Amino acid sequence: MSLWNQVIGHEWAVELLSGAITHERVGHAYLITGPDQIGKTTLARTFAQALNCQHEIVAERPCGTCRSCKLIGQDKHLDVKIVTPEVSGRGKMSLKIDQIRALQQDLNLSAYEGRYKVAILKRFDTATEGAANAFLKTLEEPPNNVILLLTAKDPDTIMATINSRCRNIGLRPLSTNLIESSLQSRWHIDGAQSELLAHLADGRLGWAVNASKDNTILTERDTHLEALYEAIAHNRVKRFDIADKLSRKAEDLPYVLETWLSWWRDLNILAQNTQGKQITLSDVISNIDQREKLQTYAHSWTVEQALASLKQTNLALWQLQRNANTRLALENLLLTYPLPQ
Repeated sequence: MSLWNQVIGHEWAVELLSGAITHERVGHAYLITGPDQIGKTTLARTFAQALNCQHEIVAERPCGTCRSCKLIGQDKHLDVKIVTPEVSGRGKMSLKIDQIRALQQDLNLSAYEGRYKVAILKRFDTATEGAANAFLKTLEEPPNNVILLLTAKDPDTIMATINSRCRNIGLRPLSTNLIESSLQSRWHIDGAQSELLAHLADGRLGWAVNASKDNTILTERDTHLEALYEAIAHNRVKRFDIADKLSRKAEDLPYVLETWLSWWRDLNILAQNTQGKQITLSDVISNIDQREKLQTYAHSWTVEQALASLKQTNLALWQLQRNANTRLALENLLLTYPLPQ
């Protein structure tokens, strides 16, 4: 059985890439975009396996059993390089020009044993201006038998001159049902756990798989929700204390606010539901284990209050990503949230 089956939910992308190999129309550069942990790197790695698979029958590539497939699957193949952004002390990721120059030197060498030399550049949207400009030269004059695979969240964040030289593959979030069934059938996660993870995943199968293996992911989510419940249960004075406490762990704030943002989205859905817009809640909310608390708050606050809180949470997240004053952003956020009645 072909290894293409390890790519779940992106059948059209598999068909496009496998067809390019079958019909000998492989491009020299591809830009694979979509949310984090949606399967971009899995798709790129599987494509690299298919390009260098040693199986005699093209339609059976990647076979998963030959030396090339196994080495690439373990990220140990000499002709397949994965370049990952470096992480700074504050958690900021960036692809540096030195990484690009080292890659260029490697790509100019002949392949050791593969049919192609393949470079997978993860999160190319984090590339510095110098790194992007240096890489542009490789795109304009790619070495023979070199395939460049870039991944990013959004194609609009990539330099237009780079974007235009790549074949674009935009991956979309998977359905909750597909993630849940995949967790049960492939990773043997029990029904209740797979249902919760599938709802929390927001279309990202990779996140759900990681969360099923790493208990700290859900534990940290519980901690973030406890901080939110503490904030909305207290007055303004206490909220200033909470803002101060949270601001001291700035590196954790993106994850905290993303958890809060998900909660407020659910609350807005429930608030709309209380206004007579009947919906099937299990199909549309993410935090299904918080349903009772969400419903209580949805009946306590107005639709306008819920929407204002959602917008301010989104704004705070945007501000912190752009190095705004951490404590001020948090104070403005917590003062926007409805006060206890």
